[in-house]
Amino acid sequence: MPLWLREHRWHQTPSAVFLSLPLRGARATAANIFCSERYLKVSIPPFLFEAILYAPIDDTNSTAKIGNGHVFFTLYKKEPAMWDSLTLENADKEELQYLRENAVLKAQQKAKEETEAKKAAKEEHKKYALEATMKLEEAERKRIEDLKEKERQKVTEELELWKSQQKDADKCKSMQKDADKCKSIQKEGELHQEIGQLKERKSEKITKTRIPNEGTSKTRPKPTKGHGSCSIFSPNAKEEQLPAPRSAATIKVNFTPRVFPTALRESCVAEEEEWLHKQAEARRTISADLSELEDLKEEEKNPDWLKDKGNKMFAMGNYLAAVNAYNLAVRLNNKLPLLYLNRAACHLKLRNLHKAIEDSSKALELLTPPVPDNEDARVKAHVRRGTAFCQLELYTEGLQDYEAALKINPKNKNIEKDAEKIRHLIQGTMQGS
Repeated sequence: MPLWLREHRWHQTPSAVFLSLPLRGARATAANIFCSERYLKVSIPPFLFEAILYAPIDDTNSTAKIGNGHVFFTLYKKEPAMWDSLTLENADKEELQYLRENAVLKAQQKAKEETEAKKAAKEEHKKYALEATMKLEEAERKRIEDLKEKERQKVTEELELWKSQQKDADKCKSMQKDADKCKSIQKEGELHQEIGQLKERKSEKITKTRIPNEGTSKTRPKPTKGHGSCSIFSPNAKEEQLPAPRSAATIKVNFTPRVFPTALRESCVAEEEEWLHKQAEARRTISADLSELEDLKEEEKNPDWLKDKGNKMFAMGNYLAAVNAYNLAVRLNNKLPLLYLNRAACHLKLRNLHKAIEDSSKALELLTPPVPDNEDARVKAHVRRGTAFCQLELYTEGLQDYEAALKINPKNKNIEKDAEKIRHLIQGTMQGS
């Protein structure tokens, strides 16, 4: 039960009322104060103070302070006047109840209006922030577009400059070719002219030797058979044997086509052909059933992505979805042993024991040669195949797989315990028979 506070002190001015309530050792932190125009309530457990004020006050500007074991109120009057008393006297219970309820309703309505005002202000701030963000994004987008346009113009200018330089270079090349051609023609003309002059000199010398000089004998030595009047070792004969100028021609060089960028002398032909063969086989596998694969996304055509997807489905307990993912991955690449190994685990969960045995056996075929890097995978393959054999009550075959797993990893205590259980089952079966 709350204890009503009857003791209080108050004094007033024409514009304000000053009220002091003693706390009497109560904790001020637990105070609950409610104030409206005509109603004042203070709850400080275990004390309670309630008052219907004599006249309306300005509850917005009125203040309350707690300190030194008291609660001090400064209540500002709405109309300047002197009150006859702090509370309304000679009021019946119904009027007091009405004033109290009216004060509470007004306070609730005011709180609701303040909440709606805060909400509206918050929405306004959000709207303003959104508009400001949109403006900033628009400015940033415009800045980026301007930068792109400047870069495009710069590249265009550089391209035009390069084209003009290429045109000038081609023009210079053509002019150089014309000049070289003219020089070669001129040289050929000079050469033909020199040859003509030599022929003329030769003919002149021949005619001189044929015409006899005065005072000389008319007898002439006979020329040697097969030769002219001059010797082959004469300088005129050497000049006549000059070769003709060489004709110009264009030599075309055809290079051997190469798939790889390295030179043929630096490459490994066998490894490259094997890689190309594997790539062609993978492309044939992907395009084998195009009607089923054409609706898949690019990542869904990647066996590694499908394997990770199947692992996630297996972890979530959706074994059928995991099997479907592994099936598609096997269709895309049937040389990955982990696909068969993981699919065997799904078949064990789904009680497809024969399929689990087939997938485990296929994984063991692909896990060759046995190396330290694939020890864990080979152990899992033997254990899963042995588990499937045991669930089919083929304990001898299952024990063989568990013993093979123990040979690979003899430190695995769990496999050793399971193998011991299978041995007991085999002994029990033999004794029962």
